[in-house]
Amino acid sequence: MNNSQELKQKILKVTSASFENVAMAVFYFQYKNCEVYKQYVDNLGRKIEDITTIYQIPFLPIEFFKTQKLISQNAKGEAIFESSGTTGNNTSKHFVQDLEFYKTNSLAIFEAQFGPITDYHLFALLPSYLERNNSSLVFMVNHFIEKSKSTFSEFYLDTYDDLYKNIESALSNTNNKRKILLWGVTFGLLDFAEANFDFSKLNKMGELIVMDTGGMKGRKKEIIREEIENTLCKAFEIENLHSEYGMTELLSQAYSMANGEFILPNTMKIILRETNDPFAYIANESNKTGGINIIDLANVDSCSFIETMDLGQYVKSKNGFKVIGRFDNADLRGCNLLVV
Repeated sequence: MNNSQELKQKILKVTSASFENVAMAVFYFQYKNCEVYKQYVDNLGRKIEDITTIYQIPFLPIEFFKTQKLISQNAKGEAIFESSGTTGNNTSKHFVQDLEFYKTNSLAIFEAQFGPITDYHLFALLPSYLERNNSSLVFMVNHFIEKSKSTFSEFYLDTYDDLYKNIESALSNTNNKRKILLWGVTFGLLDFAEANFDFSKLNKMGELIVMDTGGMKGRKKEIIREEIENTLCKAFEIENLHSEYGMTELLSQAYSMANGEFILPNTMKIILRETNDPFAYIANESNKTGGINIIDLANVDSCSFIETMDLGQYVKSKNGFKVIGRFDNADLRGCNLLVV
């Protein structure tokens, strides 16, 4: 199969049973069509005919998104998503060929876990991302806002008075019984939580969901995951903090509904590698910490096989994982919490 559109139709319908077959088809397509990835595989001395399972596929170090243009040779690219970076320099760039596919896949992932987006009023507190015009997160959340068809759904910078009043208005609206989804960058949620508001009014019926997308970016002292969860749950009077695991280099997302345990969508798979040997993998039933390798089938037009700088563990009871921290000297990412 050498047609990315045919692959995308299979990706949108992929199941756990069909994942490996689709992943192998994506690998062969990318080896043939993405010159940077092909060169990487060849330089490792791997022979394409010997790669027959996903556990033999080479994972491209995520740093390549900072130095190389990763895109299929016949793709022109509709947009470039760019990471914010810690200094504004040496950022990752993801050349995206098909924005409609990104929107369709991302919404399908969200709704598979949380139900129809029309069940929510979406309040997006994403100041650091809104300050840029090439954020994949802002693009995705803007699509969700449009699809929610709620007059209350909106982006916010740091106008916390308006944010609180509009959430209160949405909850008092008698025309519908939607839940409130407050989707925010970590430092923004902490600032909002520290403001002098009576949050008990916003969660009398358990209608408030707080989605933390991570990110301190030097705006606040880095805080361990447990402290962030405790602070936000106490302030907003919620039982669990929800989280999103995503990044510029990925076109799929994983979500956590509690305890930092991320549930993988059908389009993603995590394979943990040994911290001292990138080509040795950790058994799925192990509770060891390892480097997170990601297969994201939605990256069909760039590279779906990525060696990240995140550290994680498998979650035994679910199709998921926990993020434990970062490798030493790895850049802090805005879409990931510091949890060590």
